[in-house]
Amino acid sequence: MDALLNQWLWRQEYWLPPGITWEDMKETEDVQYPRPRDLLFGVPCAFILTALRFLFERFVALPLSRKMGLRDKYKRKPSVKPVLEEFYLKKGKHPSETEVRYLSSECKMQIRQVEHWFRCRRNQDRPSITKKFSESSWRFTMYLISFLTGFALLINKPWFWDQKEFWTDYPYQPFEFSLYSYYMLQLGFYSSMLLTLAFDIKRKDLKEQTVHHFATIFLIIFSYCANYIRAGTFVMLLHDAADYFLELAKMCNYSKWKRTCNVLFIIFALVFSITRLYILPTRVIYSTYYSSMLRFQPFFGYYFFNALLMILQILHCFWAYMILRMIYRFTFTGTVGNDVRSDVEESEDSGQENSRPSEIETKTGYWNINNNRVSGKTVDNGVARINNGHSKTS
Repeated sequence: MDALLNQWLWRQEYWLPPGITWEDMKETEDVQYPRPRDLLFGVPCAFILTALRFLFERFVALPLSRKMGLRDKYKRKPSVKPVLEEFYLKKGKHPSETEVRYLSSECKMQIRQVEHWFRCRRNQDRPSITKKFSESSWRFTMYLISFLTGFALLINKPWFWDQKEFWTDYPYQPFEFSLYSYYMLQLGFYSSMLLTLAFDIKRKDLKEQTVHHFATIFLIIFSYCANYIRAGTFVMLLHDAADYFLELAKMCNYSKWKRTCNVLFIIFALVFSITRLYILPTRVIYSTYYSSMLRFQPFFGYYFFNALLMILQILHCFWAYMILRMIYRFTFTGTVGNDVRSDVEESEDSGQENSRPSEIETKTGYWNINNNRVSGKTVDNGVARINNGHSKTS
């Protein structure tokens, strides 16, 4: 097994610049270098952080949400309809007009009642406001801890101020335990988010978030194994700089602190633009693409690391577009409103006969007025019978 790994995975051409071998990277009593097996500690870190998250949400975030006045809305449970439930689970949550008509005849329900049933059923699957608040609280706490930790570790490092220092003496850059701890914190956190992805709130950018988590984990692992630790730590710090502002803005939004939410979102947008749309491409990616070649010739690790950075940058542009949409909404409506990635809860009409008719019922000529049924082929035929008034108009 060791021979197979050395032949296909740990080949020095993948991880080290041309002319450098594993023999050159051997440790001595005075100098130690990063070792791939050190990353195995990230596995228990992921499970520990996952357990801490459930404890935090249960005993910290949930009581905090109650103190801030958050209460979950009552969600009306839909009636038991096996045919509709089977359709909902197997074919989709948003039936077409033709499917609604078919289900209406199968269940002997009015079309409007079928639409109301699907609205109630969709709302049942949507997360509660306290769950959203608890999840944002955990992420805010972790992003803030990660940012403060990274900032404290890097503020005195030369590569924090000059990114050309990424490559000074590379790859002979000694191992630092403080940076290793920072790596384990980041690796454990992003791995724990993958572990809980099935239980987290599903947003419209779920696929992009999944790609981001995988790219980040690969970047952390590869940058450590290839001793790209200086570049890796700086990239992680840039990502944490804006995220905790976003999660704090969400918490304020859920708590109905609209003005505070708007201010925090504007701060988040500014920090996001500076760190991910300016510093990352002009300082970090420029350094990894061009400045690194002043020290060594390109090799597999050079291409792979830059490819991961470009994947992240593409995602940043995608999220920047979503941020601009929210800023546009803020400019013309005066409020940020709901996260454009969120699945907004639908209003549940009472389902009584005095409700407004559905779009499908309007087209088919079925109306309900004052708890009485009015029927006709179309609305435009000029004929309607109103039972409670015993009148006829034509």
